[in-house]
Order: sequence, then structure tokens, then C-alpha cells
Amino acid sequence: MSSPAGGLPGPYGGGGSGANLADILERVLDKGVVIAGDIKINLLDIELLTIKLRLIVASVDKAKEMGIDWWEQDPALSSGARHKELTQENAELRRRLEELESQAALDPAAAEKETREPRK
Repeated sequence: MSSPAGGLPGPYGGGGSGANLADILERVLDKGVVIAGDIKINLLDIELLTIKLRLIVASVDKAKEMGIDWWEQDPALSSGARHKELTQENAELRRRLEELESQAALDPAAAEKETREPRK
């Protein structure tokens, strides 16, 4: 099979393969594909190692439909999750600070020392 100009043959499927690949990719992302497999290593009927592999290829919207949204909770991948983590940490630090200030207010020796030695 040669091209009309006498050069090298074209790719399998002719010139429409780019459109076919785009259609296939669109369909895979729209519907989703699950690939699952297990690898087991046994020695004399003793299981030494089991590896379970699961791969899902889908669009973000399809993954959310399936209930998969772990990237939204990961602070390394989501600015919203990082903000939430910082807000919780800030609230915990404020609570601890209030607790320490209330303990210092109840401790008369600490309060007396504070009045004798002004803050710098």
C-alpha cells in the first residue's frame, strides 16, 4: 500500500484516525473505564505477597457521579482543602491560647508577677 505521491504508506485507518481517536477518548472519559487485577506470589502454597491493582479512567464529572472525589479533600491538590485545614488549625490554636490565658488568670502568682514586671 503506497501513497498517491509514491511516498511511504499512511497510518492504519487512513486520514480519519485522528477523529476516531478523539471519539474514542471522548467516549472513554464520558463513560469511564475500570481496569482491575490481582497479583499473588505463592511459594509452596504459602501466600507471600498480594497486590491488588485498580485503575479508573474517567472525566472529573463522571468520577464525581460515581462518588470519587478524593482530590477535593487532599490539601496538596485542592486550595479549598488547604484553606479548610488552615482554618481548623487556626481555630485549634485560638482555643489553646484562650485556655492558657484563662489558666494564667486563675494562677495568682502568675498574675502578681505580671503586674510587677510590665511587658516589654
